[in-house]
Amino acid sequence: MRKITVLLLVLFCSCNKEKAKETTKESSKEIPIETPYFKEIKNNDVKLDEPVYGEWLFSHKEKGQTFEQYFLSKHIVPTKEANIIYLRPIGTFTSLQKQQIKLMNEYLEIFFQLETKTLEPISNNIVPNSARRMVDDHEQLLAGYLLDDVLKKEEPLNRIALMGISELDLYPKPEWNFVFGLASYRDKVGVSSIYRLQDGKLTSENFNLCLSRLLKTSSHEIGHMFGLYHCITADCVMNGTNSLSETDSSSIRLCSVCQRKLNSCIQYDNQKRLTDLEKYFKRNNLTDGLDLMKKDIAVIQ
Repeated sequence: MRKITVLLLVLFCSCNKEKAKETTKESSKEIPIETPYFKEIKNNDVKLDEPVYGEWLFSHKEKGQTFEQYFLSKHIVPTKEANIIYLRPIGTFTSLQKQQIKLMNEYLEIFFQLETKTLEPISNNIVPNSARRMVDDHEQLLAGYLLDDVLKKEEPLNRIALMGISELDLYPKPEWNFVFGLASYRDKVGVSSIYRLQDGKLTSENFNLCLSRLLKTSSHEIGHMFGLYHCITADCVMNGTNSLSETDSSSIRLCSVCQRKLNSCIQYDNQKRLTDLEKYFKRNNLTDGLDLMKKDIAVIQ
């Protein structure tokens, strides 16, 4: 029987196999003090309840990651040679789907405060018959083929991370029904599918819900590429999720600790990022995200 999964597969690789060109934090570095910004927004962190059956943390006993552990870990940081996040659409997209990818690009640029570019789409025809199949009434592509034989071979200028966006459903191996995505954090490359984020079909009625899902999953996965582990203490976009319903109920906001981690890596202006996010959520009528940003802005003023 095929395993049914809604989990993102991860190809974890040991730190000592990281590419030599990656810049990493040295363990001898002094831990920076917590600035007032992070102390203030910590007041808006929402502690996670005890997990119940069906939720990610009920079946995944994770240890989490403190700020100190993150800061002393080996993880990529932007350099002059590697500072652009790239998105690569794969397939043929409707006008609404193209609009979502455009909004995703805009959001990720704000979220990570790094230039983000969407490359030209490539055809599904690059995938051979041996790496595709029909399941029920729709076609699926082998995620590993897209990752290893397509995306890992791409080296766009100044790439720090590359995320493929597939219009078609994905599967990781024959005995699995499907997977939302697959990533190699060592290579800073991943591929995700929008197929199951759309409730069957993307329409103007479900556009904002599906956009919110896309923003959460893309920022979460690229967050992993920058070395952030799953958050296990507060309601946070870096929480692991077991299902779309759990994703829908989780926060689009980074908790104070995960914000501190990301800021220590990318070193952006925290207040600028916060106000940029507020404007984005307001402009796109994403009320949940807007309310969260307003609360953070209120406590730092």
